[in-house]
Amino acid sequence: MEFRQFEAFLAVAEELHFGRAAEKLHMAQPALSRIIRLLERELGTELFERTTRKVRLTPSGEALLEPAKAIHVHVDGVKRIARSAQQGEIGSVKVGFAGTTGYSIMSILAREVSRAHPGISLDLQPQMYSGEALSMLRDGEIDLGVISSPAPVGISTLLVRNETLMVAVPSDHRLAGQQEIDIGQLRDQRFIAYPATHGSRVRDAMLSLCTAAGFVPHVAQEAPDPYSMLALVGADVGVAIVVGSSKHIQVDGVSYLPLVDSDIVLPIALAWRDSNPSLALRTVVGLAHSAFPPAVDD
Repeated sequence: MEFRQFEAFLAVAEELHFGRAAEKLHMAQPALSRIIRLLERELGTELFERTTRKVRLTPSGEALLEPAKAIHVHVDGVKRIARSAQQGEIGSVKVGFAGTTGYSIMSILAREVSRAHPGISLDLQPQMYSGEALSMLRDGEIDLGVISSPAPVGISTLLVRNETLMVAVPSDHRLAGQQEIDIGQLRDQRFIAYPATHGSRVRDAMLSLCTAAGFVPHVAQEAPDPYSMLALVGADVGVAIVVGSSKHIQVDGVSYLPLVDSDIVLPIALAWRDSNPSLALRTVVGLAHSAFPPAVDD
């Protein structure tokens, strides 16, 4: 049996008239009659009583009506799903991100996707820093990543924010009352940093700043995410170099100080592999272009 047979049966059952049913299905009446006769032959029973004056359902036809409607609903649903997938309106997009900026970007993007395309789910992979995200993008293990630009050939990016750097210190630290801080004043301090193995650009920037000031920072402890890092700062374990947007995170016992003469800016971007065939990804990227205005310095 074919779906078109059930479609034909439902049309005749609703109209109880072969001519009107044929018009509804945009086919000739003889063709519709042949489809119904074939269905009756396959089922081994008559579905309609036909006279010159009227058409009505037989008991077998009545019994088939609800199952035929259910089949029609299911097939129609399958068609809608297929069309939605073809148009990039459903699917899953795996996203790697980390850090304060990554969480902020994901909050905005997830809200836009949920509002505009609820059929698309974002499979969030947190604590994935820039270097690791780029590697997984190249290997096809994630679809979208939050990275610090630039990106290698084959990876497209959308710049969403330019991050400056600042220092997080315990609120009772001897430097906490200053308006700003020079990196050289941290020479004898213990630092809290993101793990060296994760490819964090913030950690790289910290090392560059300290090296330029003539010292190697003493990393007393590593933290997997910004919230753990700031909690350790508040516990007086050490100080930390963080991105400017971290100042929006209020943690007891933590003060933020701007860095003097720091010209390091981290361009933060959404990145994806050019050859990724996912239509859902293309839809999410399109939403990201609308959700994020041209990046400006924070």
